[in-house]
Amino acid sequence: MSRHQQMPVRIDSGNGTQLLLDPNQHAGGVGEYLLHRAKPYLPPWLLAGGTGLLSLPAHWMWSGSAAASAGLTLASVGLTAATWWAGKPTSQQRRLHSAITVAASTAWFTAAALAGPWAGPLPSLYLIGAPTLAATWNIRQLLRVNPEGTGGSEDKGLLEKVGLAKTLVSSAAVQPNKATFDLQLPPGELTPDDVSKAMPKLAGALRVAKNAVRVLPDADDSSRVQLTVVPNDLLKAGVPYQGPSYPGGSIADPVHLGIYEDGAHMAMFFPGDPDAGRNAMHLLIMGMTGSGKSEGGLTALTEAITRRDVIVWASDPAKAEQTLGPLLPAIDWAALTMDDTRAMITALKAVIPARTSWLAKYGYKQWEPGCAETQADGSPGMPYLLAWFEEAAKTIRETDDDVFTGIAQEARSAGITLVVSLQRASGSQISTDTRASLGSSWVFGLRDDRDATFALPDEALDAGAAPQTWRDKKPGYSYLVANGIPETFWATPGRAYLTPVDAMTWAVVNFAGIRAVCDPVTAKAAATAAGPAFTDRTRYPLPNLPAGGGQDDVSVYQDQEEAVHYDYDPSGGADDETDGWIDPEEELPPVEQVVQIAPPEIPPRSKPSKAEAQQIMAELLDDFEAQGFTHVAPADFMEYCDRFHRSRGWVSGEVAAMVATGRLRETSETGRYEIVPQDRRAA
Repeated sequence: MSRHQQMPVRIDSGNGTQLLLDPNQHAGGVGEYLLHRAKPYLPPWLLAGGTGLLSLPAHWMWSGSAAASAGLTLASVGLTAATWWAGKPTSQQRRLHSAITVAASTAWFTAAALAGPWAGPLPSLYLIGAPTLAATWNIRQLLRVNPEGTGGSEDKGLLEKVGLAKTLVSSAAVQPNKATFDLQLPPGELTPDDVSKAMPKLAGALRVAKNAVRVLPDADDSSRVQLTVVPNDLLKAGVPYQGPSYPGGSIADPVHLGIYEDGAHMAMFFPGDPDAGRNAMHLLIMGMTGSGKSEGGLTALTEAITRRDVIVWASDPAKAEQTLGPLLPAIDWAALTMDDTRAMITALKAVIPARTSWLAKYGYKQWEPGCAETQADGSPGMPYLLAWFEEAAKTIRETDDDVFTGIAQEARSAGITLVVSLQRASGSQISTDTRASLGSSWVFGLRDDRDATFALPDEALDAGAAPQTWRDKKPGYSYLVANGIPETFWATPGRAYLTPVDAMTWAVVNFAGIRAVCDPVTAKAAATAAGPAFTDRTRYPLPNLPAGGGQDDVSVYQDQEEAVHYDYDPSGGADDETDGWIDPEEELPPVEQVVQIAPPEIPPRSKPSKAEAQQIMAELLDDFEAQGFTHVAPADFMEYCDRFHRSRGWVSGEVAAMVATGRLRETSETGRYEIVPQDRRAA
């Protein structure tokens, strides 16, 4: 094989079905190229020449034989009739053309065998008729949709078998365990819908799973589609959680959930991005019991609590601590009863206008990472709010099926993402208005194909998405249709990471120092609307990790390839090969002097716990009041940050908590708060 040639690629589904793609079809010299181009058109000419040659021995054997005359005549008529009968499934033109060709050829051969190929007009009829008939078949071949004449290839036969005749495979891309074909449909005869309907037959012909064959229509040309075949399921082994994808980063960064079948990251985006043309996301999570829906949600929440600028409000009145338990210390508000869930919904409705007013005041059209930072006038920032309703069917059933509609329609502009998770999003479970307003969906295994229509758009279903094939047999398998996810991935199966409880606990503890707290605007609106249900909400303490499990190093999950490697130079960089070299076998010199190094006079301070830091904040406020201060700002506390080792965002959150409890009061000056004396609070 020359250096310009490439190896042919054979696509093997692993069960005997193969397609061969040879990129070297046009390789070689001029003669080889011409032979390759002529090959598809040679069969009619070979048959014509063969018929003329066979007439010579036939005449020598059967000249003047009455029996041969009758036999050849019957054979000619029978072969013509058989051709007409066999051509019934084909087009009328092909059937007629084939019958005429066979009739003319067998009639001439019969006459030539009996009278001789040189008798009378037979030579002229042969020299005129044979090339003419051969040329007509070449013309038919040239006028077909596929000019390369691959009608006999395996893929062409396969497409004809499933009802996609005249379809051209215009290009192909082969990757490990994945083959993608660009199909050119015959304009006016077939549409992408016809290809979608043929997918079950294609899967059966290739002997692969139904959702292993997918179709993506061309957005600009309805006569073109992309066909993808994935023969083997590479997700069956599962993938353990890889650790935080952006530790300490912004919630605006991608939230990694799992992997797609080709190894790409499955990720979603909660906030919007005007530069990318992406709106904030509301999400519907759906999956039957045992499909891994809740475990996938826990992976997403574990990712969220490792970010610096988001707070989580979560509800699960059905299972309470059973699902959310490991993450409760990192959740700003956990509503685990129906009363608390109703209060949370009331608070959400109240914080939307409060947050949008704050965003408008500081010139933000929508939430962005800068919103969580301290503003130019010293006002504390506003973190993103993730409102997560697990097992929401109970909430909807005991409130109203439209309970989330208003929130879903208005919360995006307020820097809030609404997540509704339930087993079946039918019209009897959730309002169709709510379902339409959520917009994005993360769909796990379902009971039947009708359930799939409740959560997946027609584009994903037509492209081959079939979550009903998994049911509860493949936990974690899912489709993600969300803002920022290309349509090419909507029908691509993925699998959520397997996140153990230890990984959740590690994230809860090690990111507590950078985690945002509720801002004053949101806290005030929630306290006003929900009252003690918000102000007295349960705050769960951080767990005690076993020895060695509570490292402060948040990079332990980062990729190994990011680690810094140092090269060992035994010569110490000296020019001389021996200069600077230390012989490891040589004895150490005797000790001449012992130097006593005194311990440091001031022992290093340990980082106080969250409760201790809050106590320090309260003591500082008491000191300010004792010194005669009547007003304070977050910056006043930051001057003493070495005492509690917390970020400015944490300090701003504690100031907001003091406002909610009545220790501080907002003033007309943004970022300044009035100290409420202790005796007045008691009165």
